Amino acid sequence: MLTGENKAKIDKIWDAFWTGGISDSLRVIEQMSYLLFIKRLDDIHTTREKQANRLGKPIKEPIFAADQDNLRWSRFREFEAGEMFSVVSQDVFPFIKNLHGGEDTAYARHMKDAIFMIPTPALLERVVEQISQVPMEDRDTKGDLYEYMLSKLTTAGRNGQFRTPRHIIKMMVELMQPRPDDIICDPACGTAGFLVAAGEYLREHHADLFHNEKQKRHFNEKLFNGFDFDSTMLRIASMNMMLHGVENPAIEARDSLSGSASDIADAFTLILANPPFKGSLDEETVAKDLLRTVKTKKTELLFIALMLRLLKPGGRCAVIVPDGVLFGSSKAHLDLRKILVDGHKLEAMISMPSGVFRPYAGVSTGILIFTKTNSGGTDHVWFYDMQSDGFSLDDKRNPVEQNDIPDVIEKWHSRAVGTGLKPTHDSDRTDKSFLVPAQEIRNNKYDLSINRYKKVEHEEVAYESPKVIIARLEALEREIAAELAELKGMVG
Repeated sequence: MLTGENKAKIDKIWDAFWTGGISDSLRVIEQMSYLLFIKRLDDIHTTREKQANRLGKPIKEPIFAADQDNLRWSRFREFEAGEMFSVVSQDVFPFIKNLHGGEDTAYARHMKDAIFMIPTPALLERVVEQISQVPMEDRDTKGDLYEYMLSKLTTAGRNGQFRTPRHIIKMMVELMQPRPDDIICDPACGTAGFLVAAGEYLREHHADLFHNEKQKRHFNEKLFNGFDFDSTMLRIASMNMMLHGVENPAIEARDSLSGSASDIADAFTLILANPPFKGSLDEETVAKDLLRTVKTKKTELLFIALMLRLLKPGGRCAVIVPDGVLFGSSKAHLDLRKILVDGHKLEAMISMPSGVFRPYAGVSTGILIFTKTNSGGTDHVWFYDMQSDGFSLDDKRNPVEQNDIPDVIEKWHSRAVGTGLKPTHDSDRTDKSFLVPAQEIRNNKYDLSINRYKKVEHEEVAYESPKVIIARLEALEREIAAELAELKGMVG
């Protein structure tokens, strides 16, 4: 966990960028990412250098050649400001953009479009010195540092995407329980929050995978897949994964809805996502194979169609959707819900409170969990009415005591192994969680909104008889009249 002292150091770096002329949050994170990458290259080279010295052998896979010593963080940070600025902008940046073997790593690949935007030697010197003071020896600290940086992205993106709160991401990962042999995808990955959380889950629950060379290679190269069309997001996502110890994730530039998914169809075993709710796309730009699944311009519907396309049979998905997906009355909405219920196995709908995404947006959302079967299988759908996520539901989002997330996870897994709710005795729909038979959902035009099925208990209120109420009103009226008469006598 990042300490308050280290958070203060990051805040100080952030303030330095702002006062130095870079005020856009994404640009600040982007430039910090480049510098952190440059520092990490030197850290890796230093580790290999020390190992070689201990063994009395040449450095194995050196990052810097003998004549590139001045490109190393530990060297140029000692230069005076003007010389440092010249070396970093003219030598170090071209070096990392054309790093040997760069085509084999996601971050180096996306660095090809990177632009050095730090405007002055003084700002560079200040930021390099401040970054050097932040301890980043271990993976957890580096990861927490980056997460804290990303938390400063406080506005919705240009295309309807907004940062998913970390605790919601973690909840979805806990619900889906990734496995070492999974192939995970987020087709709208943004800063790669879901992929990072899945990696952290695997480190915590399947640490032995790193003792198996094949599984370790799968973890570093095949397990994590993310798509985005924003080059800045791709760079940040790659950096985020790298700082969390994933060496070469498959973070790709891809417009998920516009391009054909034929090359990645039936490719993934788990999808975790919060796709953008942009609204409508030009139908001409939408991939034809998606339109064959559901004919619509709505991005939130198209992304679900895409996920069904990307999943292997038996693959699982947890996706955040706006409430409109759950009860929309258009043919496309109805068709998509019918596909999920009748064509595959829809397992759960978790209703989240509307304040979850504040201050970015007040949109009401839910989480759909389903398994791709191509042959149906929905018998009952598990509903959960999540009323609190551990934070206030206003723009401040301060921590509060009420938190349904642990209960969501516990109830879901107890249900999954058959020790919790069962169709044979599930009758209490006044509870936060309950099961609904698939046939009942069909009878309700595949409506998946929780209010359609949840029963609300109203407390019986006992009122006095009308005669008693009228008598009280008359007494009150007499009292008012007497006081008015008294007041009138006082003023003559």
